[in-house]
Amino acid sequence: MSDLYSELLVKKERTMKDKLMKGGMIALVVIFGLAGILFMPLLLFVAIALGIVAYFVVIPGTDLEFEYLFVNGELDIDKIMAKSKRKRVKNLNISECDLMAPLNSHRMDYYNSNQKLKIQDFSSGNPEHKRFAIIARDGADTCKVIIEPDETLAKTMRNTAPSKVFLD
Repeated sequence: MSDLYSELLVKKERTMKDKLMKGGMIALVVIFGLAGILFMPLLLFVAIALGIVAYFVVIPGTDLEFEYLFVNGELDIDKIMAKSKRKRVKNLNISECDLMAPLNSHRMDYYNSNQKLKIQDFSSGNPEHKRFAIIARDGADTCKVIIEPDETLAKTMRNTAPSKVFLD
């Protein structure tokens, strides 16, 4: 028996918020560094601390990629930060999910208007790309997981659970 397997890497596009956060942190480091040199040497320690936080937390957090790995009905979503750190963010069993369909599908009308859903976006963020939503249980809550599969991954997922995965 052959395994159903597919993987895909999706780069998250930088938003204006990401650009402002990165630029703001760099500006703060420069301002505190100059203030430390010109006025109070104690501010150099603040500049160094901000620089460390910016280098290890803020800047890698703005350079994201998502990897989808689908094997035999299990979808693993990993977040890759700055092409160096990998973290598993979601594991879904497609046959246990309620529904998977494109975001603009009529099948998603009820879920798109439901304000109580927890939304987790693991796509590029570009509204021009075809993005799908997976409605799944997350503990006691229901969540909407947004992904951006290619045609091969979507068809592989459809073959696993044809009554729950819609490609229209």
